[in-house]
Amino acid sequence: MLARYDVSLAARTLTRENLARRPRDLWRYHELLPVRDPARIVAIGESVTPLTRLDTLGNALGLAHLYIKDEGLLPGGSFKARGAAVGVSRARELGVSAFAMPTNGNAGAAWSLYAAKAGLQAHIVMPARAPLLSRSVCTLAGARVYAVNGLINDAGKIVAKAVAKYGLYDASTLKEPYRIEGKKTLGFEIAEQCGWEPPDVIVYPTGGGVGLIGMQRAFRELAEAGLLKPRMPRFIAVQSSGCAPIVRAWEQGDAVSTQWEGANTVAFGINVPKALGDFLILRILKESAGAAIAVDDADILHHQSLLARREGIYASPEGGAALAAVVDLVRSGTVSRDERIVIVNTGSGALESGGIPAVIPVLEPDDEISIPASL
Repeated sequence: MLARYDVSLAARTLTRENLARRPRDLWRYHELLPVRDPARIVAIGESVTPLTRLDTLGNALGLAHLYIKDEGLLPGGSFKARGAAVGVSRARELGVSAFAMPTNGNAGAAWSLYAAKAGLQAHIVMPARAPLLSRSVCTLAGARVYAVNGLINDAGKIVAKAVAKYGLYDASTLKEPYRIEGKKTLGFEIAEQCGWEPPDVIVYPTGGGVGLIGMQRAFRELAEAGLLKPRMPRFIAVQSSGCAPIVRAWEQGDAVSTQWEGANTVAFGINVPKALGDFLILRILKESAGAAIAVDDADILHHQSLLARREGIYASPEGGAALAAVVDLVRSGTVSRDERIVIVNTGSGALESGGIPAVIPVLEPDDEISIPASL
């Protein structure tokens, strides 16, 4: 289910001049968002996130135009706040009192926080292996949380039963049209921050792929509204080699993916064995002359560390996956060194388990630190 708008009507007030005077939050694009009554908006600080040039890493890689869109600064620490802000606001406007959804962690945390603000009851089902912090956020926000010994698709089956039995609002990915409308604001912001000139390449860590689908919608609507040249960026879907159904389907030329058995990766947010919108993702990759690429967990962790050590960005493993993919894409010639590349860091590294374990010395109270001369 996808929302549609009268874009020509929206374009009358959605202008560059008006945008320049509006607050720096995702609601600045309200003409192309589904909430009709501003009084129904549920806001907890979903501001525009920075698009930052990676100077140190870009120079080391020979890339003059390498940027990162850092979504870890949103409420709840991930880009899932976009879908939650709009999805919960619209659900509230429609009179919803309770909803259910499956999650790998971050989406459940975001929806629980916004539900708490809106006075909605959230029922969240997540894999037992989901990051503990996400589970804690859901619980602290008052959601009813359930863990399943399985993956997100197993959680989805449980949610479907609950929706049918209790008449709950189904907030699962692509089961309602409003979460994706929040996600598309990621594309709106990138377009505006790039001076209304689409970047050449957007590298996106892909699980359910809603952000990728939303960005394509954003660029199309902006072009239709006359704010943007009708040129689509090349979208690159990044997955882990431990769970790469989109990559496999892309390489085989398939229109849909097949279930990935034994899915397992340190980038838990993209540990999705089969995305409901896989056919949309694969279509977007084809139409934009993009690609799909898998990277190993070791590379994910290494590049997550590089973002912290070289740029001071505490990225999620998914952000590390996006940077690792850029290195491979440039090496293979799929992406050229002079292109403007935007990688999406979908959340803060603080949200997810995994990462590189720190080995540090333990001191007694009377000990002193020893600093090598080479430092």
